[in-house]
Amino acid sequence: MTVTAASLLPVNTTLGVLLAVLLMAAVVVAARFHLGPGSGAGRSREIAVAGLRAAVQLAAVSFLITWVMRSLAGLIAFLLVMFAAAVRTAGRRITADSSWWRTSAPIAVGVAPVVAALLLTGLVPVKGIALIPITGILLGGALTATVLAGRRALDELALRHGEVEAAMALGFLDRDARLEIARPAASDALLPGLDQTRTVGLVTLPGAFVGMLLGGATPVMAGAVQLFVLIALMAVQSVAVTVTIELVARGRLHRPANS
Repeated sequence: MTVTAASLLPVNTTLGVLLAVLLMAAVVVAARFHLGPGSGAGRSREIAVAGLRAAVQLAAVSFLITWVMRSLAGLIAFLLVMFAAAVRTAGRRITADSSWWRTSAPIAVGVAPVVAALLLTGLVPVKGIALIPITGILLGGALTATVLAGRRALDELALRHGEVEAAMALGFLDRDARLEIARPAASDALLPGLDQTRTVGLVTLPGAFVGMLLGGATPVMAGAVQLFVLIALMAVQSVAVTVTIELVARGRLHRPANS
């Protein structure tokens, strides 16, 4: 029997109610156990806003996607919006000062070469139905890696600033001293991608694999696409983490002095 998307997860009132209940459960748990950096609302408010934003954004995309798929100008505009949103989200997660926009470098340097290689080799056509989901996956991976690397690097430098000064007193350049402290902690940003790749097929069946199967692809084809996505993500995230660490070490990506 063929499995379809509708039979896997029908879109009806029951689904809407369950989504609302799950979102409320996440908000209540975060609020009850004070999950967050401070003693206030913490992450509970962010969870609620994120859930509502996701619903609104996906609804908007559902209406726009047909036009985007058929228009080259629409496709380019949509990809630029995706990139800008990734940069803004990553930058504001890392810092509240004006250096946030520099997260455009790790995201662009990580994603652009992979997308270019796919287009130049003809593996992916210049069509929205193929380019948008693949670029979105890569941008999402770069965003996550950049945020984790940037936050961990800056946290480590703030916590161990005495060691940075000691290294400089021993003759290290400012960039090298900061790099020695920040790099080990920031490299942990690669762990989620590594764990996902190591456990694929054993713990989870990721979205690309399931989506290909629902679209009628053979299990072998679905597996090949998922393997490409996982390896491409590791390449993108490795580059994004490296560039982020370098920006932090050079003082290009930083936090306000009083933070």
